[in-house]
Amino acid sequence: MYTDVSLEGQTAVITGASAGIGEACAAALAHEKVNLILCARREEKIRNLARQLEETYGVSVRPVVLDVRDRKAVKEFASQLSSEGLGIDILVNNAGLARGKDPLQSADMDDWDEMIDTNVKGLLYMTRGIAPLMLESSSAPLIINIGSIAGMQAYEGGGVYCATKAAVGMISDGLRIDTVSSAMRVCNIRPGLAETEFSLVRFHGDNDKAQKVYQDLEPLYAGDIADAVRYVCTRPSHVQISQLTIMPTRQASGSVVHRGD
Repeated sequence: MYTDVSLEGQTAVITGASAGIGEACAAALAHEKVNLILCARREEKIRNLARQLEETYGVSVRPVVLDVRDRKAVKEFASQLSSEGLGIDILVNNAGLARGKDPLQSADMDDWDEMIDTNVKGLLYMTRGIAPLMLESSSAPLIINIGSIAGMQAYEGGGVYCATKAAVGMISDGLRIDTVSSAMRVCNIRPGLAETEFSLVRFHGDNDKAQKVYQDLEPLYAGDIADAVRYVCTRPSHVQISQLTIMPTRQASGSVVHRGD
């Protein structure tokens, strides 16, 4: 029988950490006494969160204003960590979004670019920048990519978003293969319907449309995904959780949801 491995004193980088799943992951790992480097675009929110977590859990929390789509900025961020000789044990690639839900033949191509640049290229930039540091500095490095059940099956109006999350799965598999001779572990966590800012962002701030996504069922919450992240992180170093799919009880697949009694 295994017990949770202590994470005390480890250091984690989390992207998209200013709200939702990223914020919940930050709190979950801070509770485990992990020192944090929190990356997000919204400066005020990320600084307030860092201060709150330091005061609550007594860990070191560094807020970093970073857009993962900016390859130069990500490269400079990784170089800065390297120059400091700071060891990184955990990377949570959480930054991601959906934009729009129009049919492919009439969708806004700017929405496509934002999803591809964030969900795929941003994840790649962060992984390319941070993974080498982890392999050098950590005895049991762990990368967790927050994918989606959307990456398993396309649904109406979601073709490009689904494609980006399918790419997260393939990138996770490829990295696991490329690092198999090392102690690196790679996990792709695939949430189903989770009530965060996700739908509000998808519908460009239309709160009525966003609320209907979660209407008449109890969805997952950010804390449910953060608890899964904590579970993956606290496995013994010889255990690799390669994929973890989590859905609310009334959801059977990306397109099959029961609403009401």
